[in-house]
Amino acid sequence: MNIDELILNVKKKISDNLVVEKILVFDETKKHQNHKLHTKGKFHLSIQIISSELNKMSKIKSSKLIYKTLDYEMKTYIHSLKLKIN
Repeated sequence: MNIDELILNVKKKISDNLVVEKILVFDETKKHQNHKLHTKGKFHLSIQIISSELNKMSKIKSSKLIYKTLDYEMKTYIHSLKLKIN
């Protein structure tokens, strides 16, 4: 899967499974390519979500929901995920 497909898939899965007003996904892989544990084919993503529903939850609970929603992608394509929920 290439990064463009992954970003579209991530946006769709989150939008289909959680109540969000806006979602932005950024590829930050280039910042980490020289890291010792970088794995080719695995991506570093930053996700910004505007969601009144998620914002009412604790940070831990909302993060767990997102990780559960993206379980397959996390195991297969995503090396790290940075979340910001507003």
